[in-house]
Amino acid sequence: MSRLLQQNARLLRPAIHFPESLWCRHGSTALHFYQNKQLDLYASKEAKRLTLRQLVFFGRSMNEERLVKSANYVRTELPVRLAHRIRDLQSLPYAVVTQEGMAKVYELYWSAFEKFRRYPVVKDFKDNQEFCQFLSTVLDEHAIVIPNLSLGLSLSSPYLPPDVLDSFMRRMLASRISRRVLAEHHIALSEAYVGQYARSGRRHESEAHVGIIFTALDVKKSIERCARLSKQQPIEEEYVSTTPEVIIDGHLETKFSYIREHLEYIVFELLKNSMRATSLQHQGSSSVPPIRATISAGANDVGIRISDQGGGLHSVQSQYQIKSPSDLFSFSHIRNSARMQDDRIGALRSVSSSPHGVWATVNEQVKNWQSRKAESAVTDKHSEVGGHPRIGIGLPMSNIFATYFGGSLELISVDGWGTDAYLRLPKLGTNLEGIEV
Repeated sequence: MSRLLQQNARLLRPAIHFPESLWCRHGSTALHFYQNKQLDLYASKEAKRLTLRQLVFFGRSMNEERLVKSANYVRTELPVRLAHRIRDLQSLPYAVVTQEGMAKVYELYWSAFEKFRRYPVVKDFKDNQEFCQFLSTVLDEHAIVIPNLSLGLSLSSPYLPPDVLDSFMRRMLASRISRRVLAEHHIALSEAYVGQYARSGRRHESEAHVGIIFTALDVKKSIERCARLSKQQPIEEEYVSTTPEVIIDGHLETKFSYIREHLEYIVFELLKNSMRATSLQHQGSSSVPPIRATISAGANDVGIRISDQGGGLHSVQSQYQIKSPSDLFSFSHIRNSARMQDDRIGALRSVSSSPHGVWATVNEQVKNWQSRKAESAVTDKHSEVGGHPRIGIGLPMSNIFATYFGGSLELISVDGWGTDAYLRLPKLGTNLEGIEV
């Protein structure tokens, strides 16, 4: 018995340093000691969190001097944020860091930290063009972080208390969002400055925007777009031939400054789930009840309520041993047993090994659906994130997107009838990024 206790203690002790086989790849022990000193230096700094209003204000009236200043802020800020998360990874128990996928995440973070730390000062427009290309490359490389992190943490669920696991995952994903916001915002400002739209899939040129932030984001139009795209999702169950319509009511003229990708990811996820639940609940019926999206504009917040008649969450809660709808946001198998299902783990393994990874955008999911439809081959269920079984990050990511700038997302189940989802987003743009340091 004592030997067993010793083994368990060894597995669960903090991993102060990552397994030696990982960091030896970076060179000698002396070099690693030096690199850890550099990590300590950056991890001791506080992240300089920004608000949406600050991002918009600085991005207006862009000139070369401001562009160079923006580049150097991103260049010096990202290694600080990476250092904090590397420290988080290094503090995980040994039983967690040795799980499948975790080593890859650690290596990507360490590599990015070293690249940003060593990147030279941006001095002029030409330097900035090269820096933007560098940012794009790093963004592409990190597309596989979400599935690998999700896989590693799912397999680690038996070794971590739910609160610890969820807190860690939230810090990792919120920090990832923050780095992408800073990088993509700077790239967008640079493209706008030179009149290029190489990554034009992010925005409509006809809509007012500063970088990736839409200064008059039309909420009704975003819901309409998400509703239209949600209808393309494959619902593979037999006898499901009709998807519900989406009725939009409330304050239909509502506009506010926000990152469109964040809003639409959340709305798309909620509508997608509501359409699927409603279609399955009423399969075989001659008509399917509509989903209602209600917009409310208060003095400080914009609210969106999405109500469906999909039967509520009772069957889901019973199937996956979920005590509260909020447990759907959890990554722990104790709060949501679906996290350890074989088909979900298999899907995560497949996506983790794909060079495309997961970008967590609406366009990505729609493209996956279209690919599967074009190929007419839904035989390998684990081939794409957009198919079934799903990898289960949609609702947790939506919750993190919602709270990132101080908003909230709440699910309320009316069992036997349907589900109401309440999304609240601050409209003044004065909330700091919701990252933990």
